[in-house]
Amino acid sequence: MNRIPSVSLRGGADEDAAALSRWVRAFCIIRFDLERGQLVEAFFPPDALMAPGGGLDRLVAFSSFPDSMSHHLPRHRSSVHDSLFSFRVPDPSSPRRAFLYGFVFNRQRQDERLPRGGEQKSVVILSHAPYSSLFRLLLQILGPLCFDVGPSALAMVASHVAAWPAPAPGRPMELPIGSAALRVHLPPAADDPGPPPALLPANPSVPYGLFHDADLFAAFRGLLLHLWTLWELMVVGEPVLVVAPSPAQCSEAVAGLVSLVAPLLYSVDFRPYFTIHDPDFARLNALAEGEVFPPMVLGVTNLFFLKSLKSIPNVVSVGSPNPNSTRVLPVGGQSPGNGMNGTPGKLKLEKLAINKFSPTSLLNSIKLRREGPLSLMTEHKEALWSTYSPTTKPDTSALNRLIDAGVSPRIEESMSVVNNEILRRHFLELTTNFLAPFGPYLRTTTPSEGSSPFVDPPLLPPFHADEFVNGLAARGPGKFLSKRMRSNWLDLYRRFLEGPNFMPWFRQRRAAAEQEQQRLWRQARMNVDIEKLMSNMSELERIDSFNAVERYLLREMEHLENLKAKGISCAINMLNIPILPFGHIFCRHLSSEVPNVNVFFLQNPGKGSADSIGACQKLKVDLQAAFNVLPKDMQQLLLSNPERAVLLQGSQEKVLGVNGIVTQTSL
Repeated sequence: MNRIPSVSLRGGADEDAAALSRWVRAFCIIRFDLERGQLVEAFFPPDALMAPGGGLDRLVAFSSFPDSMSHHLPRHRSSVHDSLFSFRVPDPSSPRRAFLYGFVFNRQRQDERLPRGGEQKSVVILSHAPYSSLFRLLLQILGPLCFDVGPSALAMVASHVAAWPAPAPGRPMELPIGSAALRVHLPPAADDPGPPPALLPANPSVPYGLFHDADLFAAFRGLLLHLWTLWELMVVGEPVLVVAPSPAQCSEAVAGLVSLVAPLLYSVDFRPYFTIHDPDFARLNALAEGEVFPPMVLGVTNLFFLKSLKSIPNVVSVGSPNPNSTRVLPVGGQSPGNGMNGTPGKLKLEKLAINKFSPTSLLNSIKLRREGPLSLMTEHKEALWSTYSPTTKPDTSALNRLIDAGVSPRIEESMSVVNNEILRRHFLELTTNFLAPFGPYLRTTTPSEGSSPFVDPPLLPPFHADEFVNGLAARGPGKFLSKRMRSNWLDLYRRFLEGPNFMPWFRQRRAAAEQEQQRLWRQARMNVDIEKLMSNMSELERIDSFNAVERYLLREMEHLENLKAKGISCAINMLNIPILPFGHIFCRHLSSEVPNVNVFFLQNPGKGSADSIGACQKLKVDLQAAFNVLPKDMQQLLLSNPERAVLLQGSQEKVLGVNGIVTQTSL
């Protein structure tokens, strides 16, 4: 966004705090004071950082600036350097283990005329939602605006955000801000299971996990051959330390790693930018030698962590100390481009040294492994140190499709978009195929032709890890994975089953499958011809069917009452008639002046309430039809129950439809 849109305070400055909190917890301005360090200069809403647990303002302040021991940018006589990065910190106000996401616009201004040669200030958006694609765009408006007009910009932008509709996770949205509109596609909600494991999403540009906008190619360009190892580390939930020269580079790399395993739900704690001021640092620093490091992904710039967290088994260093320089491939002495005059061309495999061997490269590799991550104390280099033995091989077909940008920064940016699409498509396909063997345990069923849908759906197949592994060993990994994995591929599944990601993902997928199965059987009940179904039944089967229809009708009525309690719908009479209990909901039964008529008035109509009312209508018709084919003595016995008698009264019921139209339905 090259031009900052005009933004002014919307009418009604006292915007709804609840509406604002749907998107943002706080807008903050943090400045670095030469005497007192990081200080919160301003924030909005006024009570946003007053967390019951305390310390949130301090935690946000320390997380909003480059670490004092990180690599320094080259100093010029007078320069301004802006950067965007993110962090994730525990929410002290949450009774459970919840996190807040911080998105930072940091400005470093170097000027020899200023004390100590410069100043820096950060503008922060604090939110419970990891909407990085949205908040990055918003920061490009809010950040410069704060430096132009001061702290009043926070209330200006907040007034626009409060007017936004509620977030629609997993869907595209257009959100107005001043004279501009932010067009974003939000990631799915945390409880959204995503596509079925056997189904590859048709459009890889649609986010199927967090941080779909992360620049995966730029963050790991020097480590492309290690992406498959990093993918495995994330899948099995191994701890990883990401070291980078700047917060922007390390937070982008951590976001890229989390996005690498979509659509798998990543359940491991991750911190895009981790500092020594984080409350969890003391716990991690106190780990005894030989004690297992907890599953975490930490992005750091302070090289002190290489010594204090030396028990972490996987360390990856990314980025360049000079982010303004053109990134080159990790092969010494070769030009980064293979086209004429800096034009883009294919990224050659030999440049990645995948098919090339030399004594020099072997010696450098041995030296790098021997020195370990502590070699970063003297010189930053892109490398991976890990005790993990990977199963997945680098995919040469995916690497061959990558495009080398040449030496033009403008072309590099556009080519990075193309390369990210290629990489995301590949790893989305890889993850989907890896999860596909779990599909039979998540497969839904529908009633067979001619069978009754008025029975409880069958349970999903039980899952036992040992049986799963044995069955998978007999069947094999499948065509896609067999080409990309080594002979020990089964070890990856064992690690996944034992790791922290499997059970949360499987439970979520299982619950979604059970919910979908209930929906399918409910739909079958709505479509069944009850008279045709019962025509070939015995007397005993007809009685069982009547009881089943009644049971499902009461469930639907209870569901409708729950919707009413939530303010979605209510059943009220348009006449002043006393309320009588009706099963699990309340309706008003009209007097003898208007016999056998119940009037339902739907407030705030929605799809859920409309579906539930339609289901109640259909089931009441089915209940009456099932009652009519029962023997007379059985009918008399059933009518002895007053509540059932009310249910069975043939009536003309007026229902206010979704569009506010009153319709009559024979029940």
